[in-house]
Amino acid sequence: MNIYDVKTIGERIKGNPYVGRGIVTGTSADGRNAVIAYFIMGRSSNSRNRIFTIKDGDVYTEPHDPSKVKDPSLIIYAAIRSYENKLIVTNGDQTDTIYDFVSEGKDFKSALETRCFEPDEPNFTPRISSMITFSDKSFSYEMSILKSIDANGTDCARYTFSYPSYKGLGHFIHTYVTDGDPIPTFQGEPERISIPNDIDVLTNDIWENLDENNKISLYVRYTNLATGKQNFRLINKN
Repeated sequence: MNIYDVKTIGERIKGNPYVGRGIVTGTSADGRNAVIAYFIMGRSSNSRNRIFTIKDGDVYTEPHDPSKVKDPSLIIYAAIRSYENKLIVTNGDQTDTIYDFVSEGKDFKSALETRCFEPDEPNFTPRISSMITFSDKSFSYEMSILKSIDANGTDCARYTFSYPSYKGLGHFIHTYVTDGDPIPTFQGEPERISIPNDIDVLTNDIWENLDENNKISLYVRYTNLATGKQNFRLINKN
């Protein structure tokens, strides 16, 4: 196995019925843009009853039909928030935890030391997170996964990964390996993927290769490192 193997996001997800929620962070091939993507999938009617919305530049999950919401606790949250030179992306309300910590001068890892996997036995869904820190027309980024240390949810194992910006390279972390009962948790380091220059190429590669029955929403953002200008795409199945 080549540990430096780089694939497209489509190659990573095609044919997989359920990778759950996923975060991509990286640099466009020309080195001009910081790139993030976040998608959600769902198997239950409660999970599928969601859309992404944008409020003041931040991205939130919201019910598509509020009358059908059964339990909002793990499905409704701020997915993407910004604070000064930080861009935070997560699959749950730990977005707010990270935001609160960095606004107090603390760091990404410390924030996530206070959190754990989701209490949705028997799956114990991992909490996945990423944070870009912009600096002098460049950036670095961190990624994290918090997951159960065993099949019983006995305790939480916390992993943090730190990366410099590298042209054309991104990292992809997702909650599950594939479908199952219980659903198997993501294993190993974030997967290496290639990041194209064109936002539509990346957006289409993700959306077209996510499982048609289980995909729900996708958000992709390119941030120009020289100008700070943002370009985004948002797709809701509902």
